[in-house]
Amino acid sequence: MLRSTSAAMSGPSPMSRRLFLTTTGAVSLGVTLAACGGSDSGGSSASAKQVSQADIDKAMKTPTELTFWTWVPNIDKEVALFEAKYPAVKVKVVNAGQGTPQYTKLRTALKAGSGAPDMVQIEFQAIPTFTITNSLLDLRPYGASALKDKFVDWTWQQVSGSKGEVWAIPQDTGPLGMLYRKDIFDKHGIQVPTTWDEFAAAARKLHKADPDVYLTNLASSQVAAWHGLLWQAGAKPYVMSGKSDITIGVDDAVSRKLGAYWGGLAQEGVVSTDPDFTDGWYAGFNKGKYATWITAAWGPAFLSGSAKATAGKWRAAPLPQWDASKPSSGNWGGSTTAVIRSTKNPIAAAMFAQFLNSDPASAKMFATEQFFFPATKALLADPTFTGDAPAFYGGQKVNQVFADISSTVNSSFQWPPFLDQAATDWTETVGKSLADRTDTVRALGSWQTRLTTYAKNQGFTVKTT
Repeated sequence: MLRSTSAAMSGPSPMSRRLFLTTTGAVSLGVTLAACGGSDSGGSSASAKQVSQADIDKAMKTPTELTFWTWVPNIDKEVALFEAKYPAVKVKVVNAGQGTPQYTKLRTALKAGSGAPDMVQIEFQAIPTFTITNSLLDLRPYGASALKDKFVDWTWQQVSGSKGEVWAIPQDTGPLGMLYRKDIFDKHGIQVPTTWDEFAAAARKLHKADPDVYLTNLASSQVAAWHGLLWQAGAKPYVMSGKSDITIGVDDAVSRKLGAYWGGLAQEGVVSTDPDFTDGWYAGFNKGKYATWITAAWGPAFLSGSAKATAGKWRAAPLPQWDASKPSSGNWGGSTTAVIRSTKNPIAAAMFAQFLNSDPASAKMFATEQFFFPATKALLADPTFTGDAPAFYGGQKVNQVFADISSTVNSSFQWPPFLDQAATDWTETVGKSLADRTDTVRALGSWQTRLTTYAKNQGFTVKTT
């Protein structure tokens, strides 16, 4: 749920810091296929038998202490709901870092064979990083499959393995939409673009009328946004087949279409490419430099605290479309709760992951306390959530806009197990081409070559498209 204007964030709060990490899209790993063994202690293979209800009941009445690594602020409130239902189980909440720092510590603990938590906060894009090393517990034997219909379809696909494994339970999401300055659009006679062709025409018209204003800023530092746009366009940049085969297609026809489009607008100088989440970027929003922000469902709450000077001037809309007859979107951000395979208490840990994110009271608390955008179908249809009409957006029901967008997110998008390298290579090739206003399509070829070489050096069998 969106914050009211009076409750808007100011400065780098824990919530905003989490969003910063969500934007990076980078996971530090250095994984090689030689490291794919993993420990079997306490874990469950994909073929493990279903745990009986009697065993679950016994485990949840047995005094147990679990450790949960998470960066979510004030998550103790949701954890308390679990402990109230299962008083024999106590959960120790540990902030082991946010995003990449936490993953680094987790990998170190897994390699050492000690010090890993029972459960861990993990972003959608990081799941392959840990499944390839057999580090996550398949939650199917503990009843997780029964939760599938509670979650938005594409989110469940993000946590599912190729053989039906359930590697984590979705917690929050970031379907992509567009926030826009209604006052700037009205001043220059610009209609809300429904196609990318209309968007390009509007970008040229606006910048010609006012050279100090850009229709949008596509940050040259933001690989996560690029992945979201690839996702919307129907690209399949990474397709895993088992643990050793991957098809890399970051320079395929869809990617080139995207590169020609955004690279062309950048070369024309009608969109800006400023690095995001910087002082200059914040100032740009407050001064009216950017007339739109292509952002995720967490963006409305974030912007209301970061651009207070523009309160009341913003509205939300779906992304412009490549094919208006087939509405689609991508995703940027979001996370899950996973269970580490080496846990000594797999039943209790698995029940915690499921409860935390599927229990109606807990799920709603994430939306109202941490302002996360929901992953459950029930919340996305809840009038108390979708009906919120913040003054910052002129009373528009912004949650409803993004709830509708969530239903259009393509469910087939996959992440690679070496996303950190993909992010680094993108920044030094595609991102650089946007910043320098050089040939972005050519840069896509460089990205493909670098990433392919890296994957082969790590022992993967690579196909390209």
